Amino acid sequence: MMEWQKVTKRWSLVLAGILTLQWAAAQDNNDLQNTARSFLRSGDYANAILVLNQAIQTSPDDLELKRDLAFAYYLKGDINRAYTVVSPLVDKKDADIHTFQIAGNIYQGKQDWKGAEKLYVRGLKKFPNSGELHNDYGDLLQNMKNFDGALRQWVKGIEVDPNFPGNYYNAARSYLWTNEPIWAILYGETFINLESYTTRTAEVRDIVIECYKKLFDDPAIFNSIPGESSDKKGKKNSDNGFMDAYKGIMAKQVSVITTGIEPESLIMLRTRFLLDWYNFYGLRYPYALFDFQRRLLKDGMFEAYNQWIFGPVANQAEYKAWTTLHKTDYDAFSVWQRNHPLKLREDEFYNTGKIATIK
Repeated sequence: MMEWQKVTKRWSLVLAGILTLQWAAAQDNNDLQNTARSFLRSGDYANAILVLNQAIQTSPDDLELKRDLAFAYYLKGDINRAYTVVSPLVDKKDADIHTFQIAGNIYQGKQDWKGAEKLYVRGLKKFPNSGELHNDYGDLLQNMKNFDGALRQWVKGIEVDPNFPGNYYNAARSYLWTNEPIWAILYGETFINLESYTTRTAEVRDIVIECYKKLFDDPAIFNSIPGESSDKKGKKNSDNGFMDAYKGIMAKQVSVITTGIEPESLIMLRTRFLLDWYNFYGLRYPYALFDFQRRLLKDGMFEAYNQWIFGPVANQAEYKAWTTLHKTDYDAFSVWQRNHPLKLREDEFYNTGKIATIK
């Protein structure tokens, strides 16, 4: 074998050995990270910190390991160490959404409100379509008593990331306290479909039915037009045709709920609304939630769906009786629901951003 061939072979073996060691180290670190995360899930933060520090000694530039370490310190209640670890990470080029989320929680834990706000602004400049960051920034603003600002962040999060549930949850809760309960109804029902079986779901069911009551308790809601203005001739204009259309159709259904807001009257109200909506506005204002409801109606699932949303809130005993009496229908709806999840679409955002004053 010629000398250059021997040298090439030798260096190939050396390189292979280096790569094998690097791969083994990476595997070891993956194992350590998984072990640490198991400790985090079980609440053993001290052991998680010990394991993560050991892994970082091998890979000192690994952002994920350091992010997990900062999170472990945060969960343990050692906010100062968490802050020290996480602060440099948000300056890294590969800092992701999760890094900004954890850093935001740590900054708030340290009560560095200004720092947290700057952090979310930076994060949203880098990830403008992150529903998670809009949601967390809204939480911060609410904690700072900037309620209108918080609602604007949640509404913006719905616009840019329509399938992330957290912003619907917070926006529905906020709209409950405004003179615009319709958005609480629409965002609340959307949330119930995106996050169907949690404690937050039960809370939002209450909000939706309460806002249906508010909608028909206050006739002025149907008379007012959001964003209404006048031109030079005094003619009134509205910048939210979607909301005008919704109110116009709902105002025609008042006679349906004269006996009160309960599952049966809501089923009739919402059925009539859908029929009118698709006769007059379905093409002009496409909306995934209404398409979802219409499909339920066509597939014979609308009654069971409405019982699922409103029954537990209206009367738990009557709801249980209904599910027992209509077990076949309810079981069929459960199967349908698993196979037909609500999927929101982009470019179907009709909230003008003119936030109604929070009471």
